[in-house]
Amino acid sequence: MRSHIPLRSRITAALLASCLIVTGCANSSSKNEGVDRGGSTGSSEGPSKAEIYTTGLVNADDAGTPVKGGTLTVAEYAEARSLNPVETYANGATGGSAMAAVYDELMRYDYKTDSFEPWLAESLTSDDNVTWTLKLRDGVKFTDGTPLNAKAVVGSIGFYQKNYAYNALLLLGNIAEMKATDDLTVVFEARAPWAKFPNMLAQGPGMIMAPAAYKDPKNFKPIGAGPFMLDHYSPGEELVLKANPGYWNGAPNLDALRFVWVGGADDTAKLDSLKNGDVDAVFMRDATAVEEARRAGYPGMMFVTGMGGNLWINVRKGRPGADVRVRQAIDYAFDPKAYMDRLDEGAGLPAKALLPETSPWHTGVEPNKADPEKAKSLLQAAMADGFDGEISYSHSTDASSQAAAVAIKAVLEAVGFKVTLVPLRTVADQVQKLYVDHDYDLAVAGTTIPDEDPYSRLSGVLGSESPSNTSGYSNPEMDKLLGELQAAPGPKDGKAVLAKIEELWKKEVPGIGIEIGGTFQAWQKNVHGLIPTSETMFLYSKAWKSE
Repeated sequence: MRSHIPLRSRITAALLASCLIVTGCANSSSKNEGVDRGGSTGSSEGPSKAEIYTTGLVNADDAGTPVKGGTLTVAEYAEARSLNPVETYANGATGGSAMAAVYDELMRYDYKTDSFEPWLAESLTSDDNVTWTLKLRDGVKFTDGTPLNAKAVVGSIGFYQKNYAYNALLLLGNIAEMKATDDLTVVFEARAPWAKFPNMLAQGPGMIMAPAAYKDPKNFKPIGAGPFMLDHYSPGEELVLKANPGYWNGAPNLDALRFVWVGGADDTAKLDSLKNGDVDAVFMRDATAVEEARRAGYPGMMFVTGMGGNLWINVRKGRPGADVRVRQAIDYAFDPKAYMDRLDEGAGLPAKALLPETSPWHTGVEPNKADPEKAKSLLQAAMADGFDGEISYSHSTDASSQAAAVAIKAVLEAVGFKVTLVPLRTVADQVQKLYVDHDYDLAVAGTTIPDEDPYSRLSGVLGSESPSNTSGYSNPEMDKLLGELQAAPGPKDGKAVLAKIEELWKKEVPGIGIEIGGTFQAWQKNVHGLIPTSETMFLYSKAWKSE
């Protein structure tokens, strides 16, 4: 299994979720006649919009005695062409759950308690959030029979960092030292208090690979200590993992896990496969499909994030966005609800706020409301000082992205901008344009700020020194606030800091929120025991199917 993502692109995108690549922020599914997309108050036949866009398990019933055996078939959002964590993003949309099944996770995020609990690890403790001590379980072995000890953990995380895997740059920038102090203990020294450091070990860095897995990196072997092992992979068809009978926490209930890819980016096709009984579970991000599945009453897990879609404005010298008045004019010209109503016919939840109202981190800071007259005034002031009014918008070439581009062009030209559309045909073009060359004026992406760790996303996109800061925004005040957010254990201590960040975001406008992010993994009523964790991933060690 090999990845087609080159190393250079992985480095530039190391702090980015897969959805940070350019997107139309519009409905990617086919338009289905007769499907109730719902209004702002929801359908009388199901939950309201506010109820839908709330993180949590819905309609799940894990009661009863687990049944042994069987295969669980999951329609994933995107194909993981490699089980190497340095080549595949450890995110639920891009194969992260399959990798977690092979390697397990040192820690697990519990959304109910908003805390991180030991999983493969025995404990992770700190008295000051600077020195973190990881204790490992005694006797855990990789599937090749070698011990999962402190040396293996340090080696695996070191390999992960060396290859600039997802979130590796965040670790490299914040961890001063990592060392094994005995056979079952690893100590991490942070450069500053980092309250949410456990989240790093609940995602890619916490997927510990056996030394033999990466001994010859060109011939990587997916050897872990997770509940499943690679059986076979047929590109474009299926990835099958078989149960690991020697799993440290007891043999899995299932005989096998099978991942398939249905309909490409069309989540409606995935939902149809669930309705038809072709699959046991589906991972969906498209608002129309998500809302339909929620109103149909399927069991599942809803993950809600801030800024599931947003505009980025290039603020670098020589760009139109270098003038804050231009950025503010764009902000006042843009109405997320009108934009999404035009594109998605009411699906999704428009919002300019950094985090949704249902998030414990929601600050209550009121975003700038659309005001075309104010937008015109700001633009005219910038033009009086020499700005020619011309600005470009870079976008993908799929149908929904092109429709979004036309909508944004119309909104901006209505207040006096002259907009040029710049189509980007491939992901490689998008990465090069936005994250390497920074050769763009405006683009849409998805920042997906999660409740479990707002700092990691915000520092990546707003930190002055971050390589994934595509807008080029740099402000010492913002850097100071991000440092304070890094030290905050949770909303109780950190929401006031986040409010200051949002006020600065609102004032200086490096970007503009468009919509709340909603991801739903739905499953059949006879599926039980799926355990959600960080980065919209699932742990399948306890999963089972009733008869």
